[in-house]
Amino acid sequence: MSEALPPAAGLRWTPLAFLLLAAGGALLVGGVAVRSPVPLFLALPLLLAGPAAAFGGPRGPPAIRVERALSGSLMAVVLEGRAEVDERTDPLDLEVSLSDPEGLTPTAPPSIRRTDRSLEFEFRWQAREPTITLVPSPRIVWRDAAGLVERTAEFAAPPLVAERHPPEIVRIGAVRLRRTLAVPGETRSHRVGATGEFYGLREAAPGDPSRHINWRASGRAGRLLANEYLLDRTGDVLLLLDARGSSLGPAVDERLLALSRAAAAGIATSFLREKARVGVGLFGEFLSVVPLGAGRAQEMRVRSRLLKARLGPPGVPSERGAVAVSRYFPPGLTTILFSTLADDSSVDLVRHLRRRGYPTIVLSPSSIPLEAERGTLPADDEALALRILRLARRTQVDRTWQEAPTVDWEDYWSLERFVELLRRPATRRLG
Repeated sequence: MSEALPPAAGLRWTPLAFLLLAAGGALLVGGVAVRSPVPLFLALPLLLAGPAAAFGGPRGPPAIRVERALSGSLMAVVLEGRAEVDERTDPLDLEVSLSDPEGLTPTAPPSIRRTDRSLEFEFRWQAREPTITLVPSPRIVWRDAAGLVERTAEFAAPPLVAERHPPEIVRIGAVRLRRTLAVPGETRSHRVGATGEFYGLREAAPGDPSRHINWRASGRAGRLLANEYLLDRTGDVLLLLDARGSSLGPAVDERLLALSRAAAAGIATSFLREKARVGVGLFGEFLSVVPLGAGRAQEMRVRSRLLKARLGPPGVPSERGAVAVSRYFPPGLTTILFSTLADDSSVDLVRHLRRRGYPTIVLSPSSIPLEAERGTLPADDEALALRILRLARRTQVDRTWQEAPTVDWEDYWSLERFVELLRRPATRRLG
C-alpha cells in the first residue's frame, strides 16, 4: 500500500486547451481588425474556458491512497489495484494508464471500475517466455470534464516484481550440493527427518506432502499440523551469467539475457528456500557479484542485482571473468553458467572456470526460436535454414560438453533436462 505524498503544483494544459486559446486569440484579433463586437463575444468563452477549468479543479495533485497486488499463474500476469480518494475528488474525473512492462504482452484492455470514493483497475498481460521484470506504478491523472487541464496524482508506489519461471524450477532446490565451507560447531542428530532435524509443529500448508503431516498431533488439535524441520545447509552454488555481447546481435542478446535472468532468479529462490548459500556473478565488461549468502535478505539482494543486469560489450577476454570469479568465490563451488554459446569465447570461459577448480554446468538458452520468430530466415528455405542452424548449434554444444555438462535450452518453458542433469552425482564431481 502506498501513502499519498504532500501536494505539489502540477497543473498542465492539454492540447485542446491550447487549441481553444489559439482560436479565441484569432477571433479577438479578427474582431479588433474588423471593429465588430461579434468575434469578441465569441472569443470570450474560448479564452476563459481553460482558466475556469483550472480554477474549478483541485488546487494541487489529488490525495490518493493506492493498493496494488500481482497475481496470475503460469504465463498470466494480473495487476489489480484500488485507488481511494478524498471527498474533494470525484473518481469519475480520474484516468489510469500504465505502460506495458518489458517481456509482457497485454491480453485484454484495462478494466476500470469507479465507485463513490474509489477507483479500481485491472491490467492483464501474458509472458511470452520466462521473465523477471518490473511492473511500474500506474499513472493516475485528474482531468476536468471538458479535458482542458489535468493534474497527476503523486503517491509513493515502488515498482512490483513479476516473475515467471518454468515449473521444474521448484524442484531444483532439493538437489544436494557440495559443501565448500565448513560450519563451525555444526552437529547432526542421529534421528534426522526427511529434510533435516525435527524442530516443531506448524500449520499445514497446501503444498505440504502427506509424509510431513503429523497425524497424531492433527487429531488432537482438530486441524492439520505439519512437522517442521531444522534444515541444515545443503551446500553452495554460484549462478554465473555471461552477459557479454555476441555475434547474434544486441536484440537477440538482450532477450537471451532476459531468459537467463529469469532462470537464475528462480533457481536462486529455490535453493535459498532449502537453506543453501547462493552467490551470483554478472560477467559483462567486468564481473559484478553478490557474495555467497542465505536467507530472505540474500534473495532480495540477488533479485535486485539480476534486475539491474545489462548487456556488456563483445570481445571481453574470457580469462578476465574466470580470474575475477576466483577472487570472490572459493574453488570447488558448484557453478551454473548461463551462456548463449554463440561464440568461441563462451567455450573459453567454461574452460578457464574448470581449470581454476569450479565444477561447471552450462545452461544455454538457444537463439533458434527467436530467429524463427523474428522472420530473419529465408522464407523459401526456412526448414532448411532451421536445420542448418540446429546443426551448427549442436556442434557448439558438443564442443562445450567436452569441458562441462551442457543443456541446450530451446523449449523456454521447460527445464526438465536441466533438473535431471543437476541431480546426477557425476556432474558434481567434474573438474
